[in-house]
Amino acid sequence: MSSTETHSADQPKKLTLGIIFLTIFIDLVGFSIIFPLFPFILEYYLEKEGGSGLLHWILENLDTLSAAIGGGDRFTPVLFGGVLGSLYATLQFFFAPLWGSISDRHGRRPILLLTTGGMVLSYVLWVFAGSFGLLIAARMIGGAMSGNLSVATAAVADVTDESNRSKGMGIVGVAFGLGFVIGPALGGICAQWNPLEANPGWGSLGVNPFSFVALVATLLSILNFVWIKFRFVESLSEESKGVARQARGAIARLLSPHKPEIRKTNFVYLVYILAFSGMEFTLTFLGVERFGYDHGDLAMMMIYVGFVLILTQGGLVRRMAPKMGEKLTATAGLGLVAIGLFFLSSASSTRQLYIGLTFMAIGAGLCSPTLTSLVSLYADDAEQGRALGTFRAIGSLGRAVGPILASIVFWWFGSDKLYLCGTLIVVIAFVLASRLPQPQKAR
Repeated sequence: MSSTETHSADQPKKLTLGIIFLTIFIDLVGFSIIFPLFPFILEYYLEKEGGSGLLHWILENLDTLSAAIGGGDRFTPVLFGGVLGSLYATLQFFFAPLWGSISDRHGRRPILLLTTGGMVLSYVLWVFAGSFGLLIAARMIGGAMSGNLSVATAAVADVTDESNRSKGMGIVGVAFGLGFVIGPALGGICAQWNPLEANPGWGSLGVNPFSFVALVATLLSILNFVWIKFRFVESLSEESKGVARQARGAIARLLSPHKPEIRKTNFVYLVYILAFSGMEFTLTFLGVERFGYDHGDLAMMMIYVGFVLILTQGGLVRRMAPKMGEKLTATAGLGLVAIGLFFLSSASSTRQLYIGLTFMAIGAGLCSPTLTSLVSLYADDAEQGRALGTFRAIGSLGRAVGPILASIVFWWFGSDKLYLCGTLIVVIAFVLASRLPQPQKAR
């Protein structure tokens, strides 16, 4: 085959990878764009619905429970934020293998179109979520449809082989990282515009103070849908469609057998992501409760964290990993995350807060990509996709459980105790990572 023919054959693959990157990125932006808004969402819907409705009933019973056991006043918004955040991630976790299995039979393109269309619907519902119940329905639809991450990952496997599978999965990892960075920052910025301030009458249509954020997410999802519709070429061959494959549920994927070093790395990542996802999720509540931050302050905090993460993943980790090795770099990153969380547990000034955020962001930027690389290095060529798929499933599980656990601890014990607990959990991950074996080969 000539170089021209090879270049032409590579073009669809590059285009497919670009579309996959966008799909995953937008899904993760949609998941995290609401993070800075949670402290204010409960306040808005409580005021709107008055002394009646499901939301008021739940809060009334929580206050009764707290008084009965001598707990006193609590920062209740964090508990509702944790429930909503975990609901989305839990649905994503359980729907991922379902969409992946359906796409094995019918192809990647129709399922990606169906699920991205569903994401558009979920954001449109959020735009007009005049009630708390409609907001929950919008998040449930979004969580179920964002399970298409498994379809996107399968498409990567379709257009790569053993020689470049790790590189393709690396694109998936970058999309994950950027989505979690850009989403909260975008949410905090867009929340500055409340459409009801200029047009109070729109409230009768269900428009709410967060509708502009939802509208931006809607437009991003429409862009994604249009790009898939007109540019995505089916990556699954006709010969592979409809081939019977063993259906693997979300839990079964986690329990699938792997080499001992891969299982140990997965466990390190699970311990870490349970703590980190909870700490990351509750940062905005920490800012509101301890420092009285508003939307703008939270946006600046998230932008700063995102900026440090991008600098670390884009530059520092690329220099450290080849020189120090993935294991040592990941271990160092976990240590820095623990230091950052310890600072955050007692931060009483903006300066202390940002020192803690700096350590946490640098550490996360170092350990997340290198733990992924360790799994890839431990795995044989033939099991790259399966090993990395399990690794991603563990991340989804951690993000489903972490926020709700962290929110309960925050609500019951306070932010200082929560971040001390987070510090101790990450220290455990640090110790476990230090005992991982050195990879025997490089890719």
